[in-house]
Amino acid sequence: MQQTREIIVIGAGLTGLTCARQLKKNGHDVEVLEKTGRIGGFMQTIEADGFVMEEGPSTGTIKHPEVAELFDDLADACQLEEAHKSSKCRLIWKGNQFHALPSNPVGAIFTPLFTLKDKFRILGEPWRKPGTNPNESVGALAERRLGKSFVDYAVDPFLSGVYAGDPYKLPTRLALPKLYNLEQTYGGFIRGSIALSKKQKTEREKRATKAVFSTRGGFGNLVQALGNAIGSERISLNCDGLTITPFGNKWKLTWGEEERIADEIITTCPSYELPKLLPFLSEEQTKNLDNLYYAPVIEIGVGIRDTKGTDWKAFGGLVPSKEKQQILGILMPSACFANRAPEGGANFAYFLGGARHTEYLEKSDEELTQIVNESLHRMLKFPEGTKADVIRIFRHARAIPQYMEETDTRLGTIQEVETQYPSLHIAGNIRDGIGMGDRIKQAVDVANSISKR
Repeated sequence: MQQTREIIVIGAGLTGLTCARQLKKNGHDVEVLEKTGRIGGFMQTIEADGFVMEEGPSTGTIKHPEVAELFDDLADACQLEEAHKSSKCRLIWKGNQFHALPSNPVGAIFTPLFTLKDKFRILGEPWRKPGTNPNESVGALAERRLGKSFVDYAVDPFLSGVYAGDPYKLPTRLALPKLYNLEQTYGGFIRGSIALSKKQKTEREKRATKAVFSTRGGFGNLVQALGNAIGSERISLNCDGLTITPFGNKWKLTWGEEERIADEIITTCPSYELPKLLPFLSEEQTKNLDNLYYAPVIEIGVGIRDTKGTDWKAFGGLVPSKEKQQILGILMPSACFANRAPEGGANFAYFLGGARHTEYLEKSDEELTQIVNESLHRMLKFPEGTKADVIRIFRHARAIPQYMEETDTRLGTIQEVETQYPSLHIAGNIRDGIGMGDRIKQAVDVANSISKR
């Protein structure tokens, strides 16, 4: 059946849903087409015997005003929930226990995580010259400014937690542009942080508090609220085999027996979906758009009904690759948000795999359960013999995009394609950051830029 729409958004993940909601708010005729049978992508919340678990992201950061503004608009349907103060404590595994990650230079002097030599390097960081290599990796930059132990016990676990990647393979300019700009603009991390803290902010800018957040009851409620705001009649599921072709000064979209004609198209799907979705592009353009590697991640929801007094009050614990453990990190949702576990219990989210251990995807459920149960005593210090009461395993073969040197080519090709086809917009985590705040900001920016034309 053929229908005509003003704008069609491809993909019903966070980016696509947010973009479509903003377009509808701006008065446009919009429809979302989704390949699978559900909206939200990885953002799914499950309730298992009183434990609230996430299949994908467990938290976001209010790093842009657009995040707060989105929740303002959706306030009647879902509520922003900022993490408890305990979320400010971040733990790093070293030796046989977790240690608190220092949050300031003074704390860095007393922590057992860094060597004495590197503690002096940290004190001297403001006086080091900026680097000159635009493709210097996060690991190389941090080692040059702060020392190898800082990379091993701060940068490496952080990058494993955010990207599930290798800090020596991710260029700072592309993976952490704000960190890169601190050095290039202000001469160093500490100088830049001080300068930015003194910078006057508008009332809107102040809304970017950098607070850790979720949605009350889990991110599934955010997905549902966005879907309701768009309207079920404006969301088509199971659009497998979708292809887009130019149709005069419009676009034709076909899948199965369905067909749509649209004035504008916004893609928000992963890079590996673009070759089949946009068959009219040249072979070189297709190759360049699909040059993005997605690291695999296994996320395991773990519920303990009776903690027997073992009470963790932290955002979570990250595990440096240097420590040769099977686990990337353990988040602690019930320590950060209300009603994530039954009273007296605790809820954890384990992460395994990543770019360094793709083979973990092949481990059986029994093997993964054994890893979790063994760690409950050894790492989280529960009584010996403690086993998880509830376990839910989520395998994501292509989870987190890695912004490596090929990113420049990809971004250049996106600009080339959008210049060639001004009514085609290529968005999603293929560019502009991977965090929830980044996804929301990009979606709003794309929608508003179309509305202003």
